[in-house]
Amino acid sequence: MTEEQGTVSRSLIDRWFPERHVYLRQHGETRGYVLTSGRQMMMAGVAAVAAAWTLVASGGFLFDMVVSRSADDEIVRARAASERLNADLQARLETAVVRMSATTGGLDEMAQMVERRHAALSNVMGMFRGVEGAETVMAPAPIPTEGAAGPVQRIVAVRMDQERLIERAGDFAQTRAERLRLAFRLAGLNPAAYAASGSALGGPLVEANDPEALATILDVDEPFAVRIRHAADNLTDMRRLADAAEGLPFDRPTEARTTSGFGVRFDPFNGRPAVHQGQDFAAPLNTPIYATAPGIVSFAGVRSGYGNTVEIDHGRGFKTRYAHLNSVAVRPGQRVALTQRIGAMGTTGRSTGVHLHYEVWMDGRPQNPARFMRAGDTLVQ
Repeated sequence: MTEEQGTVSRSLIDRWFPERHVYLRQHGETRGYVLTSGRQMMMAGVAAVAAAWTLVASGGFLFDMVVSRSADDEIVRARAASERLNADLQARLETAVVRMSATTGGLDEMAQMVERRHAALSNVMGMFRGVEGAETVMAPAPIPTEGAAGPVQRIVAVRMDQERLIERAGDFAQTRAERLRLAFRLAGLNPAAYAASGSALGGPLVEANDPEALATILDVDEPFAVRIRHAADNLTDMRRLADAAEGLPFDRPTEARTTSGFGVRFDPFNGRPAVHQGQDFAAPLNTPIYATAPGIVSFAGVRSGYGNTVEIDHGRGFKTRYAHLNSVAVRPGQRVALTQRIGAMGTTGRSTGVHLHYEVWMDGRPQNPARFMRAGDTLVQ
């Protein structure tokens, strides 16, 4: 039975991969080559691996496109909802102007409400201190002068501007948070897993989840308290994600051109398929190499095959490796900052020329550095 199976197997091999003879004629000289069944099977296997890897890479690229398009659509929907809400607020406030213009009996009461709202609004605006772009987006509108408008119109103008500012604050924070979530997804990470469980805010905005209770604490009307809470929640999400992103390797180690990516490739030394666990960058000798995130140098020295190498521990299970360096500018245990120079490009170790071999590791497994750099490019945008 075994002999029969072997005969059938051999006949199938001979049918699909029969021995072939290839003849090449050049300058009057003819050379013959024999392609045995074994060689043909090996070539077919290499072609199958290459095709499989192409399908996987194409699938990853399409997945990134879908995720990016979905996140952009979410941002557009959020902006459209904010614009509709602003239009509704404008209509209601214009109605309030007409009512308040008809009587001055509630002028003192309205002025006091504006003052209380201003105190609550100042609390929220203070949370945006240091956030890039926030100061320009949330600049207050000019108030009409006494000669151009009466006291009622001026108070209503201030109130309208307060409504605009609080909605603008929530929209600004929500848009930034969505952009950060998109960056995490492009890197293959779950945004929720990297947001701190504790709140980034303090005071009454955290203590009161109930709009009525928050309105009592801030001494403002309940609708305005709801908007305050909405802006604070969006800002909390934005701060949590931003704090997490600051510690992840989203930056580029060098601006040099990429020569080899992550995944299966043919080894430059033996010509066989091998897994390339990082990304290569080529540039002139001694081109500066920079840390892609803050962290602590866990290794600086010579590693077999890698040559002069620097490894940085960024916490949260992330580590980056910079190999084939010509020189090393840091030492083990040293704390490094984002974009700090850690060495110079070289060709030490198992290298065919001057280049940087860069790796990103998460929880002991190599990751595709291109995904993290693409995430960083999204944050810059």
